[in-house]
Amino acid sequence: MNHRMPGANMRCFFHLVNGDEAILDDTGVEVSDLKTAKTEAEKAISELRREFSVFDDWVGWRLNIVSSNGTLLCSLPLDKTIH
Repeated sequence: MNHRMPGANMRCFFHLVNGDEAILDDTGVEVSDLKTAKTEAEKAISELRREFSVFDDWVGWRLNIVSSNGTLLCSLPLDKTIH
């Protein structure tokens, strides 16, 4: 996922994690602020749900928004509570 947005000034990475596993995003997305990063993360979660609908049980999985220096900016659950 490599999108460049107008006025972008920060790169965020979307890592999928649970207690035992991690699927790391090594490309990231450039955004102008954390609010935009959260919007992009929610789109990514929706995409995951569509593409991997066979995996109904996302309980315990989270999408972590991480800055380019490794700082955790936000963590969103992937279970069905997100809309």
